[in-house]
Amino acid sequence: MARFSSRLPPRRRKKYVPDLQELGALFEGNYLRLMKLVHLLGDEQMAVEFDLHTEQRFVGRVGLRVLDTGKYTLTLYLEQLSAAGPWVNDPKMTVRLYHDARVAEVISCHGHSRIQPANAYPNRFMHHPDEKSQLNHFLAEWLGFCLRYGCRKMPARDGLEWQPGSGT
Repeated sequence: MARFSSRLPPRRRKKYVPDLQELGALFEGNYLRLMKLVHLLGDEQMAVEFDLHTEQRFVGRVGLRVLDTGKYTLTLYLEQLSAAGPWVNDPKMTVRLYHDARVAEVISCHGHSRIQPANAYPNRFMHHPDEKSQLNHFLAEWLGFCLRYGCRKMPARDGLEWQPGSGT
């Protein structure tokens, strides 16, 4: 009779490989969503805020600020400035739009920059193997929510006083 060892061989994790087709579609969708929000900015306006409401209930306020413009790029900072409850983790993201390719991607989130498309796991910062994909999926959902429930556009408080990360 064969005896089975109680020690199992270590399980090897499959290396995460990004799905480039899926990411491309996600980046293109985020570009289209962001361009709808960028139109809230006036010709000379560099920042705007808008409230989010579901029916008559205030959900939060989002700020959108232009950080940098180039011939083929636009860098934006998006921040949830206030929320209806303390349970909401206010997102803060820097997003770069590439007009020639018509794509947008998250380049930093909550101060974490240089987001890798794939991470070894575990890693020093405990980023998920598909961190970049998850952040861009979150951006798509957040932008969809903003487009669906955003209203009451207003310039950033006191002209251009609002700075990324200030929350005021």
